Amino acid sequence: MTLVLPILAVLQAATPAAGQAIDPANFDPAVPACQDFYHHAVGGWQKANPIPADKARYGAFEELAERNRAILKSILEETSARKDWKKGSIQQKVGDFFASGMDEAAIEKAGAKPLQPWLARIDKVKSADDLPAFLAEASLAGVPGGIGLGIGQDDKDSTRYVPTLWQGGLGLPDRDYYLKDDDRSKGLREKYATFVSTLFVLLGEKEGQAKEDAAAVIALETKLAQAARTRVALRDPEANYNKRTLAELEKEAPGYAWATFLGKQGIPKAQDLVVGQPEFAKAFAALTRSEPVATWRTYLRFHAARGAAPYLSKAFDEANFEFYGKALNGIQQQEPRWKRVQGVVDRNVGEALGQLYVEKAFGPAQKERMKALVENLRKALSERIAGLAWMSPETKAAAQKKLAAFGVKIGYPDRWRDYSKLEVKRAGYLENVQAAATFESKREIAKLGKPIDRTEWGMSPPTVNAYYSPNMNEIVFPAGILQPPFFWPDADDAVNYGAIGVVIGHEMTHGFDDQGAQFDAEGNLKNWWTDADKKAYEARTGLVVKQFDAFKPFPDAAVNGKLTVGENIADLGGLKIAWAALEKALGKDPNQAPKVGDFNPGQRFFLSFANVWRNNIRDEALRVRLATDVHSPGQYRVLGPVANLPEFYAAFGCKDGDAMKRPEAERPAIW
Repeated sequence: MTLVLPILAVLQAATPAAGQAIDPANFDPAVPACQDFYHHAVGGWQKANPIPADKARYGAFEELAERNRAILKSILEETSARKDWKKGSIQQKVGDFFASGMDEAAIEKAGAKPLQPWLARIDKVKSADDLPAFLAEASLAGVPGGIGLGIGQDDKDSTRYVPTLWQGGLGLPDRDYYLKDDDRSKGLREKYATFVSTLFVLLGEKEGQAKEDAAAVIALETKLAQAARTRVALRDPEANYNKRTLAELEKEAPGYAWATFLGKQGIPKAQDLVVGQPEFAKAFAALTRSEPVATWRTYLRFHAARGAAPYLSKAFDEANFEFYGKALNGIQQQEPRWKRVQGVVDRNVGEALGQLYVEKAFGPAQKERMKALVENLRKALSERIAGLAWMSPETKAAAQKKLAAFGVKIGYPDRWRDYSKLEVKRAGYLENVQAAATFESKREIAKLGKPIDRTEWGMSPPTVNAYYSPNMNEIVFPAGILQPPFFWPDADDAVNYGAIGVVIGHEMTHGFDDQGAQFDAEGNLKNWWTDADKKAYEARTGLVVKQFDAFKPFPDAAVNGKLTVGENIADLGGLKIAWAALEKALGKDPNQAPKVGDFNPGQRFFLSFANVWRNNIRDEALRVRLATDVHSPGQYRVLGPVANLPEFYAAFGCKDGDAMKRPEAERPAIW
């Protein structure tokens, strides 16, 4: 489940008051809680908050992100207005990066010129033998196309870094967009073909040639898609861990100079690597030989233009939005330019911007209260593990060891990223983006052979999100999410345990979901389960898959229970753990505790939980998420978990036969 704020005084003024934590205006009283709790709890909000024209989805996450963005805007405008910052300072880099993106006149005047160096390099690809060196250079600079390369912890030896090759090379969101034959898929491919040909026209081709070239690109991408694994298959850590030496890779996937591809990026020949999908690497290598080099040049020209389009003149930018924004996601108009550029700055120099953000918008009080909440949730999960009737003492001991070893990061890094080797210029938007990508690629590759940096963060501080890392065995909560409606500094415990408490529990449960449960306390892909316990666990996860498979937002499209099972387990576990922690905090059953306002703590807990997932989403965007997202749509992230909890039935008086009370035999009971 992948933003920011000004001065603390400003933040306090812009933040909703604690009294608004449970707002009856959000309810739809016409919908009974026990028939459809999601719309009961947030239906009023949905009616009052239509999706803005520049968004695919609008909800609690987006509301907070917009408040954060107002703060980021002030930071970026302040830093970009000055030209006297010390060269190399984070203020200079952040300010000049933003200024380069906001200089529309210069960008428009340049047209496609910033892309010309890459097009010239592509023209020099005269044979299949030239492809590895070019793709190595492109990979370093973040220019899309071909096969993906990343640096991460070794899944089976978390003390070391290892390069990983991963399937890629597609312009559509997923392999299935190329392979499905239904009318909708065909229609999207036609719109994609129009987009591809439009970019070729903008590069100077005549329309007829552009259409031919678009067809060639899509034909090649279709062959790559045929070799790619499904999203569900990509969720299997063991199946996607295939350790190889360079010699083994060259033998298994012949026809491509892997030594050149890796060596040109600074990866030594002696370095072993993980090949995520060996069959894709083999097919990709074969295609570099079987497809004419002219086809590959056409493919590379398109992907260079596609990657650069948001940073080029208006014609490129709008063509990109017309397909990826309108056609795919139903968005009616682009965000204001400052928001788009702010997002680019955050993605490229996020810790520099984050450092400025934290100085203005994040105080120590949030951090200390979060630490206490995390430890309360950890105790609650430990007690739940100890009480599991289906798990043996042996496996319980391993689970407790893993839980005790959880690392916790809150707010922002203890050590900020060093950007001293990155040069950012006041002019040249695309050049800055590619310089930042090259800096990051080299920074990652430089990790090889060095100890694991446990201070590193995978999200920037202003991000409205959180994550669990199986290799680090840690949970991470950026400053951006530690605000209403997720975290209320002055609200009662029930509200906070139902919101940020469930988020904490969710990330903890990821350590024990169908993927996380395959990693041990040290972050290694290693079995720590007895055979009997593993079978019992799989039977319970099967119930989660079955429950979510039944959710159908459209007559022809349902939630994919196998794709979303990890997040659904985390949602269910997070809710149960947070409830148990609240019960401990209150010293009694929350449903039996005195009311706060019009609702008892149990009711406030569940209403607060639903409030976090309030959103409206466009049909087009929802279809993309159903096909590609490991998270279920927001309404099912509420409806699914609460329908399994007797505590919810008690809170709202649900009876047998009510839609929100599942038969006991169908309720997943895992953590």
